[in-house]
Amino acid sequence: MRNIDSLKNQGEFKRVYDCHDSAADKNLVMYKADGTGKIGIVCSKKIGNSVVRHRIIRLIREAYRLNKDDIRKDKDIIIIARNLAKEQGFTGIRDSLLKLLKHHGLLIKD
Repeated sequence: MRNIDSLKNQGEFKRVYDCHDSAADKNLVMYKADGTGKIGIVCSKKIGNSVVRHRIIRLIREAYRLNKDDIRKDKDIIIIARNLAKEQGFTGIRDSLLKLLKHHGLLIKD
């Protein structure tokens, strides 16, 4: 039922991390690498309990889903939530995501 292709295994995540192409703001860190348009979302236990972590993951996934038509499909992306992300609502997460996508040049239209 999901309409977002995600990075599944450790090898796919390692390939993206090894490219060392990253950008960050106060809420999120984003890595990118050449690929097929898959996304991986990481939220550490340091951020909070499972309820908090899954809320952040759902917000990131929804922000990505609503904007996926404007995102280039030739790069794989890893999004890492930072500790301040738990204090943000949907608009804060969406704005951070769009800012990082624009920084990496992944938005088709601005």
